[in-house]
Amino acid sequence: MRKTLTVIAMVFLALGVHPLMAAKAKASPQHLVININTATEAQLVKLPGIGSKKAKRIVETRKRLGGFKRIEDIMKVKGIGEKTFQRIRRLITVR
Repeated sequence: MRKTLTVIAMVFLALGVHPLMAAKAKASPQHLVININTATEAQLVKLPGIGSKKAKRIVETRKRLGGFKRIEDIMKVKGIGEKTFQRIRRLITVR
């Protein structure tokens, strides 16, 4: 049993998901992909690690930049760094 849990934890880490965040990740539908160029604050807060303050900053930064050209541009938002980006990268798009 313990070996199985260790293997599962290693799989989550290999996929870029912290084992303790796995339960939260399961709560989000796999088909949930949010366009950060059109999403409302209410939609953005559904992303892991994005609360109301960061969602507001995303919208403000998007307006200031005239939109995001690539998903990595979300790291131009104050408070969103590499860790947060890695958590949400599979859940966002700029189409």
